[in-house]
Amino acid sequence: MIIHVRHSSYYDYDDIVTLSPHILYLYPRMYPYQRLLGYDLTIEPTPSKVVRNVDVEGNVQQVVYFTGSTNRLQVSVNIELKSDSFNSFDFVLFPFETKHLAGFKYPAAVESMLHPYLERVGVTADVELWARRIAASANWETVPFLTTLNQTIRQFSYEIREYGPPLSPAQTLSDRKGSCRDYTTLFMAACRSLGLAARFVSGYLFGNPQQEHELHAWAEVYLPGAGWRGFDPTEGSVVSNHHIFLTSTARPELAAPISGSYRGTAKSTFRAEMEIY
Repeated sequence: MIIHVRHSSYYDYDDIVTLSPHILYLYPRMYPYQRLLGYDLTIEPTPSKVVRNVDVEGNVQQVVYFTGSTNRLQVSVNIELKSDSFNSFDFVLFPFETKHLAGFKYPAAVESMLHPYLERVGVTADVELWARRIAASANWETVPFLTTLNQTIRQFSYEIREYGPPLSPAQTLSDRKGSCRDYTTLFMAACRSLGLAARFVSGYLFGNPQQEHELHAWAEVYLPGAGWRGFDPTEGSVVSNHHIFLTSTARPELAAPISGSYRGTAKSTFRAEMEIY
């Protein structure tokens, strides 16, 4: 399957400003079943330099430098990639004991590298109790717990909230509603409360009209013998070849597609346009 993404972000300022360096996470992160066919980045005003790096978590980071002043900023990407279908459950958990959550433990060499993804950020007593109840309903089996957790959050009331950081997992659980990034952080907290390493993923989703005009978020869980596996609580499904990855991180606040600041007293307005086909 060939997928195209067109994504433009527009910032307008009501006075002249000087742009600081901006950090972009808008370059697809490839997985074994995906291959990048074409990528085009357009920025106005024309930057003085664009440096493409790999950040500490393995994401492609583009640092953009500007000179002079402006009253607008436009960042547009055109992406074309080939995404093949695959079986999301085609793996074997190893060591075999990790099939069960009771006494779940990563091999020592792996666990030392997973510490950032195991931190109990957002894990409250209510979140952990809720996770344990779901685990009990899944007979404390690892994969059934993850799929049941996914489907349970899917039953919450979805709301579009274009701006702002994710709500706390406790609030999303209490309200039983939220955006995709709220669902994802709750999913992560529930996993971490039971000793499963989880991280936040930002990207695009093809095939859902509601999601094709905005960025999407989902979670990945590190499973011994399977590596990082994606779970989308907004869709209530495992991640398939319809998901396009931009960045994955232990800290959701680091997943912003565009971040930066400007010098000046102007007020700014923002709008975005997106098309996935």
